[in-house]
Amino acid sequence: MPTTEAAAIAAELRTAMGKLTRRVKHEDRIPLGQVAVLGALDRNGAMTTSDLAADQRVRPQSMARAVGLLMEQDLVTRRAHPTDGRKSLVELSDAGRDALEAERGRRVGWLAQAIASELTDEEQELLARSATLLERLATR
Repeated sequence: MPTTEAAAIAAELRTAMGKLTRRVKHEDRIPLGQVAVLGALDRNGAMTTSDLAADQRVRPQSMARAVGLLMEQDLVTRRAHPTDGRKSLVELSDAGRDALEAERGRRVGWLAQAIASELTDEEQELLARSATLLERLATR
């Protein structure tokens, strides 16, 4: 059973992380759902639309629409599945990879600028140590 202090820290941390996440996402130029699909393809390689839907926890019909929008923007391509002729694989195009890197760069750039301008050197060191702790919590 968590202590009252741990519960209070958890509540404050959840709120702060939510605000920070929303603020960082404000830098996006591509809608969040599309960035998530591009990120999944970058991490996992080519996937079927069904696998993408499962990965993103959305209905296959919703993922088919998202993939269609990404294809219209030339951010993904579709090719035949190597072992199942009924399926196709969706993969990042060069333009999709470039767009994803630009999105990541905008997010990191904004956050780096905020850290540099808002935090003292001591606070930056504390934040760096905290990032390790947050990663440990995330993998629990």
